[in-house]
Amino acid sequence: MATNSLAEFVTLVSSDGFEFILPRSTACISGTIRRMLEPSSKFSEALTGRCVLENITGVVLEKVCEYFCYNEKNKDQSNVPDMDIPPELCLELLMAADYLDT
Repeated sequence: MATNSLAEFVTLVSSDGFEFILPRSTACISGTIRRMLEPSSKFSEALTGRCVLENITGVVLEKVCEYFCYNEKNKDQSNVPDMDIPPELCLELLMAADYLDT
């Protein structure tokens, strides 16, 4: 179902079907997602507000979304503590960050 291309929220979908609904401004911390959602782009995501990320699992996408929210909340702060990142996710998170241009 197509929605307004400038909707306030977007849905990120993992490879295993988990869905995360975030404010558009928060999700657009990612350069890749921002380009997918640009109204002038020819991507279907720009019309639907739904980004399916086939190469990112739900566990990793959940941590990515947590980072987006953490970043948005603390963007004007100084001395922000590091996020807690489980060591077993580090490699997958680095690959996701590279793919998402974050």
